[in-house]
Amino acid sequence: MLLLSASPSFSQTKKELEQKKKKLQKEIRLTNKLLKETRKNKDLSVDELLKLKSKINLRSNLIDAMSSELRLITNNINTRKEEISELANELVHLKTEYAKIIYYAFKHRSSYDKMMFVFASKNVNQAYKRLKYIQQYSQYRKGQATEIVNTQGLLKLQIETLKQTSQEKTVLVSLKEQEKQNLAIEKAEQEVIVQKLQGKEQELKDKLRKKETAKRKLQKAIQRIIEAEIRKAREAAKKAGNNSKGFPMTPEALKLSKSFASNKGKLPWPVKQGVITAQFGKHPHPVLEGIVINNNGIDISTTKGATSRAIFEGVVSSVAIIPGEGKVVMIRHGEYLTVYSYMSNVFVSKGDKIGIKQELGLLINEAGKAKTQVHLEIWKGMTKLNPKYWIFRK
Repeated sequence: MLLLSASPSFSQTKKELEQKKKKLQKEIRLTNKLLKETRKNKDLSVDELLKLKSKINLRSNLIDAMSSELRLITNNINTRKEEISELANELVHLKTEYAKIIYYAFKHRSSYDKMMFVFASKNVNQAYKRLKYIQQYSQYRKGQATEIVNTQGLLKLQIETLKQTSQEKTVLVSLKEQEKQNLAIEKAEQEVIVQKLQGKEQELKDKLRKKETAKRKLQKAIQRIIEAEIRKAREAAKKAGNNSKGFPMTPEALKLSKSFASNKGKLPWPVKQGVITAQFGKHPHPVLEGIVINNNGIDISTTKGATSRAIFEGVVSSVAIIPGEGKVVMIRHGEYLTVYSYMSNVFVSKGDKIGIKQELGLLINEAGKAKTQVHLEIWKGMTKLNPKYWIFRK
């Protein structure tokens, strides 16, 4: 009973781990596809390194998921072994008791003996009790026989399940070892790429300076738009007799803002498929020692010809061109603002009402390079937020 009551919980947890493994394997396949496209360009790049690092991270997470599943399977095997031992002991006990019953029944097997046992009663009440005893004893014999059969069946089922679970563990151990070997190969490959890129230090520094310049221009453009929108909202609020500070909102904007906030962690990705290749915040440069990169959002690598899409409904605040960032779309969601960069062509205009997952523009695909990505930022007022915690976690 204890084993059967514990099984659904085990299955549910195991199911979740299997789903996680499938998602990670899917992302690894996509990253392999992106890497394959990148490697068509013979010129080694930081983009290739970032995609490889992303794959290494995914592979490590996959191995961790496998380890967790192995622990669950091992615990389940141990539990089943204990149950099998208890069932085997119970079966021995039942058979011993049943042997005693059969022996007693054999000694008193004749109908004459049973009748004499009843008729030898001192009174009617005792005769009735003795008759009931004989009936109950007969039922007990049948019950014991049934219980032995049931216990034997359950024991056989548990042994078969244990055998299947042990086989499953053997297969998973083998798969985990394969993944560990793949991880070791990828880490060695990463070291080779880093060493080669270090020989292009000056070129990388020049590219980084251009990137930082473009990033500052984008941030200034965002700040100007936010400041202008706050100023405009305050003026409108003041005319309506409301001198509130912060970012005054209409009832519609407040409702939209609350809806956006309530969907944290459930918002769709800004592309149909992709992998995060640059995280939010400060990080050491993947090649250049002593240099720290500060990312105001996240970069998601995707397939050639992909389009960016809105992660929530809202209104287009601005469409701008930032050298180094391509065309940029900014969408207002009440108090929140989302920013989408690296587009070569834009499908929307300032003031347009946007629906969730609506396509915003075609992402840049540099000539001769297999690098297609979208840069996503999320702002609340003047505060930058980490988009990773807002979009759906695959």
